[in-house]
Amino acid sequence: MNKEELLERLTNVFRSVFDDEEINITESTTAADIEDWDSLEHINLLVAVEQEFNIKFNMNEVSNMKNVGEMVDIILSRI
Repeated sequence: MNKEELLERLTNVFRSVFDDEEINITESTTAADIEDWDSLEHINLLVAVEQEFNIKFNMNEVSNMKNVGEMVDIILSRI
């Protein structure tokens, strides 16, 4: 799987978690770019991403993730 395919799958996860079919993410997308992305939704998002890609983020990864691109890099390193 390449970054483009992964971003497409991630976009679907984001749309599901935030219940917004208009969401389009890029590697530079951050919580500030999505209106409903608060701390609770962040947890829901991480769980949904872990389920989608059958991975588990560790606490260090979660606390250091600054944007979607960093999430993509972690996912790619695990699949």
